[in-house]
Amino acid sequence: MIELTIDKKKVRVEQGTTILKAAQQVGIEIPTLCHFELCDMGIENRPGGCRVCVVEVEGRRNLAPSCITEAEDGMVVKTHNIRVLNARTTVLKLIISDHPFNCLVCAKSGHCELQSLATQFGIRSLPYEGEQSHYRKDTSPSIIRDVDKCIMCRRCEMMCNEVQTVGALAAVNRGFMSVVAPAFEMNLVDSPCTYCGQCVSVCPTGALTEVDHTNDIIRALSDPAKTVVVQTAPAVRAALGEEFGLDPGTLVTGKMVAALREMGFDYVFDTDFSADLTIMEEGTELLQRIRGHLAGDSSVRLPILTSCCPGWVNFFEHNFPDLLDVPSTAKSPQQMFGAIAKSWFAGKIGVNRKDLIVVSIMPCLAKKYECQRDEFKTDGSPDVDFSISTRELAAFIKQANIDFLNLPDEDFDDPLGESSGAGVIFGNTGGVIEAACRTAYELHTGKALKKVDFHELRGVEGIRSAVIDFDGLKLNIGIAHGLGNARKLLDEVRAGTSHYHAIEIMACPGGCIGGGGQPYHHGHSEILAKRAAAIYAEDERKPIRKSHENPSIIRLYDEFLGHPGSQKSHSLLHTEYFPKSNEVSIYLNGHNGK
Repeated sequence: MIELTIDKKKVRVEQGTTILKAAQQVGIEIPTLCHFELCDMGIENRPGGCRVCVVEVEGRRNLAPSCITEAEDGMVVKTHNIRVLNARTTVLKLIISDHPFNCLVCAKSGHCELQSLATQFGIRSLPYEGEQSHYRKDTSPSIIRDVDKCIMCRRCEMMCNEVQTVGALAAVNRGFMSVVAPAFEMNLVDSPCTYCGQCVSVCPTGALTEVDHTNDIIRALSDPAKTVVVQTAPAVRAALGEEFGLDPGTLVTGKMVAALREMGFDYVFDTDFSADLTIMEEGTELLQRIRGHLAGDSSVRLPILTSCCPGWVNFFEHNFPDLLDVPSTAKSPQQMFGAIAKSWFAGKIGVNRKDLIVVSIMPCLAKKYECQRDEFKTDGSPDVDFSISTRELAAFIKQANIDFLNLPDEDFDDPLGESSGAGVIFGNTGGVIEAACRTAYELHTGKALKKVDFHELRGVEGIRSAVIDFDGLKLNIGIAHGLGNARKLLDEVRAGTSHYHAIEIMACPGGCIGGGGQPYHHGHSEILAKRAAAIYAEDERKPIRKSHENPSIIRLYDEFLGHPGSQKSHSLLHTEYFPKSNEVSIYLNGHNGK
């Protein structure tokens, strides 16, 4: 332990602690911009490049960036004297001088950390005039890169490389022309990007934002020839309230339904319904593979991998093309919903497929890409037309001038709005495999499950494992959230050393509750914990907590699908995976000698 003085306050900290963290320990706030920390993962972005966090250390000639300068015994630090304030203001003015001034129409306005600091420091004029750097805008199916707004904090690079291990973003060029971009400055769509959106969730400015489909939905809602239905993912209800000033983890399910109905949607449904449907198909596939394995069928591939997360699907298509027969072939709940809505439900209400518009509200930016994949289209018509994030929904509700907090609670419409508690917990890491175990146990044993909650499958560790006893059949379950953790488990599968029968993988830290389209949580793990608790609380309140007991699911199979794994089920509810070509090699070969 060492002792130092910060703003006349004595502080005792462990050796190796930065001045920034030492100051925080005694309630002294130092402004930061490039610094970012994921506390529960032990990962910290501290390049020390922006110099917004500079402080004065007695005995040193130059100001020190507090985010990378380690505290020393006897050190005397001043964090808010005139010299420091002047330096910070100067740095901010220099950064802003090379930044677009279109705050009124910027997607990050109101949530921009650079904008907030400019307000905090009272910056109302810029003494520095000169050339501004300009870079082309890059629009992918899910994410927009507007690099003119990049301040080179490199938070996105940290998330993409250290947390997700995707490697789609890195600093390129030098000096005035330096930017964060994919290799060889290719477009995101040509890079290994999985569209998980974690880069968007940590970007302090509007350099990375989601593709907004709100105006497309408004046009659909205003077209009298169209019937517009909406589905809402389980993680949305646990986070949407944050955008209206409610505490993290406040469930707003009923108010969300009421708001969507007031906005003009013809039917308001729940993705939890198709999560139950996913369990019926994926659980059946799990049991078939395990039984085949036990019978000695060498063609059976284990472990089976869950397939609900499109960011994860994109990841293994890019990085593990030799393992494409390992994941479950079941579509995600979003896509299962679209397939059923545009076939069974459209027939029930007498609407042609082309006149039924399916909108999804998702915590995930990869869902925007997923609904545009060719295999999820029929005659060019997508099963899900538009996907918007939790943030976009909140902005849409505000745009519609709806008094969200005073709305009465309303229920989802039938039949695609009825769900079990198993469908709700899909939003948390471990939730998909727990829901599958609730159903697979009873299908395998023919016995009622006495303990519905599988607490051994829950937790926040990046990689977890548990053994679930199916009345004598011991299943080894693996769970990973965050693509960097997924890579570790997949490397074991590839090497043939994995001992798991089934593995659940979610691309985002915490699962869908920490998705790239959720309200910004800025790395605070306690926010994710509260969202997770809300999801489990809703599960406990549900009268039905097993997917196979959902009456609407039973009815769907009786009337339309036949049984899980039937020919019709495979046609509508299952998919295949495709290896992604090595875009970098193609790029290099195409530009050889140029």
